[in-house]
Amino acid sequence: MEPNYWISLIGNLGFPIVVTFYLLMRLERNFNQLEQVVEELIMEIRRNK
Repeated sequence: MEPNYWISLIGNLGFPIVVTFYLLMRLERNFNQLEQVVEELIMEIRRNK
């Protein structure tokens, strides 16, 4: 996302809301990666039984 987009959001919504939104977006990516790794681990465990 472009810097102008973030500046516009800060002006319209306020800094705390924009920071919260940004952090939630980053956490979502991490949770998706974690979910994929857990699924791979489950498949590997099932294969080794």
